[in-house]
Amino acid sequence: MKFGVIGLGRFGYHVATILAENGMDVVAVDSSEAIVASIRDQVTQAVCLRITDEAALRGIGIDEMDVVIVAMGENFAQSILVTALIKKHLHVPRVITRAIDDIHAEILKLVGADRVILPEREIGINLAESLSSPFDYLTHITKDFSVVQINVPQSFIGKTFTALDAFKSYHVMCIGIKRAEEFIPSTTNSFDTLSLKKNDKIIVAGIHDNLSRLAKL
Repeated sequence: MKFGVIGLGRFGYHVATILAENGMDVVAVDSSEAIVASIRDQVTQAVCLRITDEAALRGIGIDEMDVVIVAMGENFAQSILVTALIKKHLHVPRVITRAIDDIHAEILKLVGADRVILPEREIGINLAESLSSPFDYLTHITKDFSVVQINVPQSFIGKTFTALDAFKSYHVMCIGIKRAEEFIPSTTNSFDTLSLKKNDKIIVAGIHDNLSRLAKL
């Protein structure tokens, strides 16, 4: 996939470099020559230009991107202008924009942002959830349904999945086991007869209340 990242502050810089590390085609754009120079060797293309210049953005192929991340949330007006420009004039299929508060987010949605993120809020929520939950969140599917990682309950140690009916009782689905650095998926032929060990971690999916009950066994 082709990604454009516009605005290379701390947030945009990390997004661009990690996307590139993950093998994505990344065009990074900023108005600062120093920042562009610092990232040039880490992405597919790094360009210094005036980010509100439609012709310049079109000239470097921003209109050919699959996803564009507008990352300079601190400049309220500029991020709104660039989001509208990329979505309405350059017709990029998916535009993700950083916001600084709820009002900013609402305006960004009105001008065409497909997704708006508030990084500080999301980090705070994730941290609070990780500190207050009996398991580690891997991903939220919906508000109430998640995939999580749970330390194997003491009562499960030495038993096989065939011998356990806890997953049916608690209405959760086991996706696999993390054993040291190895992941053993539930689709493995021998999974049901695999004995659980003390330091295993179970990857399960389900409703939060059911996951919490299982984690407290």
